[in-house]
Amino acid sequence: MTNNEPILSAKQVSKTYGGHCVLDKVSFELHSGEVLCVVGENGAGKSTLIKILSGAIRPDSGIIGVHGGTYSALNPRESMQLGIATIYQEVELIDSLSVSDNIFLGNETLGRFPLVIDADSQNKKARQILDMLHIDIDEKMLVEDLSAAQKQNLQIVKAFHQEARVLIMDEPTSSLGVEETRSLMQLVHDLRGRGLGIIYISHYLEEIFEIGDTILILKDGEQVGLYPRADIDVNFVIHNMVGRDASMFFVRERVPIGADQIQVENISWKDAVKDVSFNVRAGEVFGIGGLVGSGRSELAASIFGMVRKDAGTIRISGQELSINNPKDAIKNKICFITEDRKKYALFDSMDVQDNIVIIHTEFGKSPLLKQKKENRLAKSMIDKLHIAVDNTEESVISLSGGNQQKAVLGRWLLNDATLFIFDEPTKGVDIGAKEEIYKLIIELARKGKSIIMISSDMPELLSMSDRIGIMREGRLIKILDNQRITEEDLIHDFIGI
Repeated sequence: MTNNEPILSAKQVSKTYGGHCVLDKVSFELHSGEVLCVVGENGAGKSTLIKILSGAIRPDSGIIGVHGGTYSALNPRESMQLGIATIYQEVELIDSLSVSDNIFLGNETLGRFPLVIDADSQNKKARQILDMLHIDIDEKMLVEDLSAAQKQNLQIVKAFHQEARVLIMDEPTSSLGVEETRSLMQLVHDLRGRGLGIIYISHYLEEIFEIGDTILILKDGEQVGLYPRADIDVNFVIHNMVGRDASMFFVRERVPIGADQIQVENISWKDAVKDVSFNVRAGEVFGIGGLVGSGRSELAASIFGMVRKDAGTIRISGQELSINNPKDAIKNKICFITEDRKKYALFDSMDVQDNIVIIHTEFGKSPLLKQKKENRLAKSMIDKLHIAVDNTEESVISLSGGNQQKAVLGRWLLNDATLFIFDEPTKGVDIGAKEEIYKLIIELARKGKSIIMISSDMPELLSMSDRIGIMREGRLIKILDNQRITEEDLIHDFIGI
């Protein structure tokens, strides 16, 4: 339930960069016990809005209201002091400290002697907070040993301990599996019941309709509208975000499928991958699903040589491959679009061109000829994939998530591989970018390439896959022909019911 006095509001808030308006006169009110969901494609202005509310950037105009006070701008310290806590997509915790130390960082519980932390007392208080929020994490564990879901929950606990009244959550489930997402949804419900106001940003519209009270739709920096959740549906949201109906996003073209092209036989790696075998045909999209921790990504890493498999063989068209590292995989026409592009795929210090052509750089050529060829290759991929970039020398880290993903895809498309492994190909990208990536995958299939697509997004698996392999506890337990399979069927197989 909400009262009439908002705990946070924005009135006509705007921001312009270099003559380009990225946020135009956005207004909303957030009340205690309310979940306000913000939706829009990448570039719609969501990130700019939350950075203004968290004090990371100053708006050009407009008013921010917090607990009855009004501000033309906030700085990060003011925002935190006013009870606004922001949990970004990238985890902001200190891995080398314990759960308890992270919760109390900057506000440590001291003992009888100056500057000496009372660890026992601090651990006890941490346990009380964790129990209050029904979070089963050992307060003495090091953060580096926590799962992605536990780290996400810990950030929320830290904000709760700091007596945040407003919690801003930016794509909190982007790295979580089905069960972990359900747990986080329940935590959001609990926090709403305790009177927090929550601003929730997600590309997963099913989450928006599960927990949202009000939905703010942004498009190209402009406010399309602010709607009670009960008054609209998913089709309405999608149409107003991108001007298309939901039915367009998950209807793929079917292409001819040829003979077996990829043979994976008895692959094992530690306890994460156990005796996995399957074939992928030419022109086939072979989906792989399962809960986080089921061994999906580890299987992909074993095939690509990111880890040295303990057993098993990989063949392309019957020829056994020797793959000990990613360089071997690339030589053998295998490419891997990783789940964590920022950690494993993007070169932050390089521009867009260098990121695209990095595995195609030709040594021995004159610098001028080399530069001209690399520029031509980069521009060809930018045009083909519609990467939104002003010039090839722009920093890749400045691009939106969808455009970063396309830059990584462009790198591999220049390689003319036989096997393309996509691990969560649309993670953290908007609906429009998803559609472009789906079309690209189907184009590869039409050319006779073999596709392995790992995804936690069940509609994505169901709509894109010709067959779906189910991973559970490191094993490939079954392979399903994708005919009349439902999300409920997949969930049952994922968790073993």
